[in-house]
Amino acid sequence: MSKLRFDVVQDAFKKKALDVEAPAKRPSAYFGELVFNREQMRKYLDVKVFYALVDCIDNGRPLDLETADKVAGGMKEWALDHGVTHITHWFQPLTDLTAEKHDSLMEYDNKGGMIESFDGKSLIQQEPDASSFPSGGIRATFEARGYTAWDPTSPVFIQGDTLCIPTVFISYTGEALDYKAPLKKALKAVSDAAVPICRLFDPEVNKVNSYLGWEQEYFLVDEDLYAARPDLMLTGRTLMGHASSKSQQLDDHYFAAIPSRVAAFMQELEIEGYKLGIPIKTRHNEVAPNQFEFAPIYGECNLANDQNQMIMNVMNKVARKHGFVVLLHEKPFAGINGSGKHNNWSLGTDTGTSLLAPGKDPKGNLQFIVFFVNVLAAVQRHNALLKASIASATNAHRLGANEAPPAIVSAFLGNAMTDVLHKLLEVPSGTPIEIAGKKGASVGIVEIPQIFLDNTDRNRTSPFAFTGNRFEFRAVGSSANCAGAMTVLNAAVAQQLNKYKADLDKELAAGKSLEVAAMDSLKPIIRSVIDVVCFDGNGYTDEWKKEAARRGLDAETSVPEMIRTFTKPESVELFTSLGIHSLKELEARNEVKWDIYSKKVQIEARVMGRMAVNHIIPAALEYQSKLLKNVALMKEVWPDSFKEKAGVALELADQVSALVQEIRTKVDAMVEARKKANRMEDEYSKACAYHEIAESLPGIRQPIDRLEEIVDNDTWPLPKYRELLFIN
Repeated sequence: MSKLRFDVVQDAFKKKALDVEAPAKRPSAYFGELVFNREQMRKYLDVKVFYALVDCIDNGRPLDLETADKVAGGMKEWALDHGVTHITHWFQPLTDLTAEKHDSLMEYDNKGGMIESFDGKSLIQQEPDASSFPSGGIRATFEARGYTAWDPTSPVFIQGDTLCIPTVFISYTGEALDYKAPLKKALKAVSDAAVPICRLFDPEVNKVNSYLGWEQEYFLVDEDLYAARPDLMLTGRTLMGHASSKSQQLDDHYFAAIPSRVAAFMQELEIEGYKLGIPIKTRHNEVAPNQFEFAPIYGECNLANDQNQMIMNVMNKVARKHGFVVLLHEKPFAGINGSGKHNNWSLGTDTGTSLLAPGKDPKGNLQFIVFFVNVLAAVQRHNALLKASIASATNAHRLGANEAPPAIVSAFLGNAMTDVLHKLLEVPSGTPIEIAGKKGASVGIVEIPQIFLDNTDRNRTSPFAFTGNRFEFRAVGSSANCAGAMTVLNAAVAQQLNKYKADLDKELAAGKSLEVAAMDSLKPIIRSVIDVVCFDGNGYTDEWKKEAARRGLDAETSVPEMIRTFTKPESVELFTSLGIHSLKELEARNEVKWDIYSKKVQIEARVMGRMAVNHIIPAALEYQSKLLKNVALMKEVWPDSFKEKAGVALELADQVSALVQEIRTKVDAMVEARKKANRMEDEYSKACAYHEIAESLPGIRQPIDRLEEIVDNDTWPLPKYRELLFIN
């Protein structure tokens, strides 16, 4: 190991866990203290304004400017009491990051001094530069105007000295330029579609909520080692690196004792999360070394997504205090598990009924089956679009590798629910559906076992698994904004529920009872989903790939091709009919996605080429020079037998020459391909070209990783996997 790299590694390993000064109060006492929640609203707003704001949040009633001014005044007083000096409209542009522009609260008081000022107009709307964010051609570079508009359903929060106001982001001409606006439209669409069906079972239902529980996987690496790896710094993943002799093969990291430094980081992260009202519940070691996970209690989808974006911003700030860098790339290390963000999704009514859990009586169980089957039908119909919603240059490395789900969207039900669906096809429509054990079972009753919440196994290769009272969309990437996947899923379910309700109404109009009509409408759907989208086996096998293609499931693996799904006729019809996206918005988003894909692969290719030429080849030639000097010395000492004695050195020198030549040849070919791609003006064509370049990068990596095993440790210029992957 080189002296410089040895010092870097030693400094990293010597870092001690920072003592985290936990608040003296219980977490429940300071939970949400940095959020303008209903408790704070009651304290800082008068009664009339409070109820007007609550009505706006719960029922979508608009606020007039006078009321908004009073809300802003209350927010300002609360913020000032917490030391706030600035405000920002916090939004989620199509960069996959969050954005914020801070404005001071200070204004002239017209008396020669300054005063803190914040009014309803500033709360409701601001104007960032829309031309500086991805728009897919909706806005030209000289057309700068765009708007952020307050989302009252997502609470205002404080970070540092800044009051953050969650907002949507739209262009001057009205198109959405963010993730939040389409998500909110999709959530309304699924509620509007679900409520009429729910009212057949419970007339008191007025709203259906979509719920999200995300599980955030991530890696931690020592910041000093991170700084010594240009590929990690610039791309978020290691573009080269031979596997460590020990990695995850012993399964000894999963759920093991959390290293003290990591535990200190987790503790501080939880404290900061609790203050922001994020109900973090679980923390543990994940399967791969240096991989970890935390997850909150599930919540309303829009708020849960905002909270995930908030905590992602907090993670790296906290990690740096502990000598770490957080890696949210989906596959930062080859050969071991990558990181996902499992999206646990469900639906529930405003009367407290979970629509994806068994009911308390046959009627409640029928309602459960109705929603359960229609969700499967939505996934079947739009399996390609769901895959497109999680497709990215980074997630492409994870899908189908090391326990990640494959790039084919199917649904795992488990034996119990599969048996239930088969039984429903066998018995007459209207047969009572009861949970075994709660009421006497009789012949003909379709049974849902009493221990339902525990009798579904888990299939780690399934992208969309039923886990008892929810579906787990496991294909979402660690770095992704959950809103992309949740918009598509909720929209697909809304469309399917609308279709089912229309079919059900025809059956009811024929004079059938609800129980008979519901099952008569469901049975054709059940037959279809069982035959097509339901799959409980191993998603990694070649046999499944062939079977999935036979069933008509999308098996595309090219990210640029996946993205095209958004503008296929069936997708356009889905989004436009529900008022979620216009065709113009969909075309623009495709342009943005292709552009981001190309640029991310372009960055990786540039980094790979420069590291190969500037780091790896010089180190290899330096080692080769040492070998040849050794051979020359042996020739002087043993002139008659040096060839025999220097055989190993000569063989190694020859291997180095061959590998260096292979690297240079492949890098030169990649650079030429990149130049050709860069000349393309059509974003789709360019993305396809960069997909080919991405496919070529492992070919460059292979000889580099072989050199790592040959070149002496003292000469190799980069921290190795065995150093990066184990925290002391």
